[in-house]
Amino acid sequence: MAITFRQLEIFIAVAETQQVTRASKKLFLTQSAVSMALGELENQLGGPLFDRHGRSLLLNDRGRYLLPLSKQILNQVANVETMLTEQSDSVAGVLEIVASSTIGNYVLPHLIGAFMQLHPDAHINMLVVNTMAAENLVAKGEADLGFVEGEINVESLIATDWFEDELGIIVNPSHKLASHKAFKIPEDLKETSWVMREEGSGTAEIFTKKLGKHSSLLKIVTKTGHTEAIKKAVESGTGAACLSALTVRRELEHGWLKMLVIEGIDMRRQLRIIQHKDKIITRLMAEFLDFCELAAKAINGKECLSLPENLKKFLKRYELEKNTVQQ
Repeated sequence: MAITFRQLEIFIAVAETQQVTRASKKLFLTQSAVSMALGELENQLGGPLFDRHGRSLLLNDRGRYLLPLSKQILNQVANVETMLTEQSDSVAGVLEIVASSTIGNYVLPHLIGAFMQLHPDAHINMLVVNTMAAENLVAKGEADLGFVEGEINVESLIATDWFEDELGIIVNPSHKLASHKAFKIPEDLKETSWVMREEGSGTAEIFTKKLGKHSSLLKIVTKTGHTEAIKKAVESGTGAACLSALTVRRELEHGWLKMLVIEGIDMRRQLRIIQHKDKIITRLMAEFLDFCELAAKAINGKECLSLPENLKKFLKRYELEKNTVQQ
């Protein structure tokens, strides 16, 4: 009997959840169906793929060898299905994307909304996670595209530069550093308490990397997984923080926060779009990538497209360019 795609799908689910019970829930199958399919696959391959540890199933050496091959096979099948069934003249479908906090909360919502208004048959779902989690989801094929900051550390992914962002130090207007023109290292670093993002955050990773040997001087008083929580903590006087200029435009305009550049350090960073190297670019993906590329040209440095007038200017430019290409 030949190995089936369904058996490989079940094998992957068990490998990722480490339990038949969890895999059955994930696949909406009965536990007996999952156990039977897994048993048949192991019989066909001449031996077990897992070590049993209590209720957990952990991959053995054979299973670890089979797992990436199984994922590659199923990715290729999905690509064939997409290539043969897609209507080339229609921008339609459901796109699953993931984005790191800065991009997902302060840039993409406006672009996604505008794109779906232009293409009513296109639907884009977005999950906001940190950069590390975004990489994992795109690598596993659970997301079509990822929008991240920071370095990419997964071989199966390809990254395309999108646009540059800049980090700065934010403080409460009554903070002792608020009257300074710039943040000096190491002098100011020694005297400051910090509110930081969690491990895996692209912003936190870049900040500590830019500080280099001086990162050991960071006196972190609290960590949180959300940019809005960091801003509120800084507003309340808990400490200073390092954030993207894209995230604090509103607070700076109202005078609730002050942003300082770091003297002598280039705090610019590259925002990137990531995708699996084996992923076929569908019509919907290509159209959305073009849309985002043009949006990057419309963003002027620290400026954010969340302002209605900026979004209107961008959409007018987008429609003009599309009409020019079609003519």
